[in-house]
Amino acid sequence: MSDSANTVIIRVLDKEYQVNCPLDEREALMSSADNLDKRMREIRKSGNVIGLERIAVMAALNLAHELGEAEGRAASGAGVGKDITRLDKKLSRALSALEKVAPAPN
Repeated sequence: MSDSANTVIIRVLDKEYQVNCPLDEREALMSSADNLDKRMREIRKSGNVIGLERIAVMAALNLAHELGEAEGRAASGAGVGKDITRLDKKLSRALSALEKVAPAPN
């Protein structure tokens, strides 16, 4: 397969970029480019940031911050899962001990 078959043209803030991308990731790349374009347009529209490079950096910082928050939530979710597993084991041991002392009626 030639390189041109893996080349995707994306548009971000009215500029075209050629990006090499595996065929199975093309849709995700296009979606990411659309998301970036939207965010950069919002930043430009606010009027607080001027210049393509500065707008790109602000968009990247915003996305990196959101990614960090999502990773933090995922990590705390994994911690909750470990707590639940630990509590489940503790309850199972307690129930087993209780059944030994007072077996459940048949």
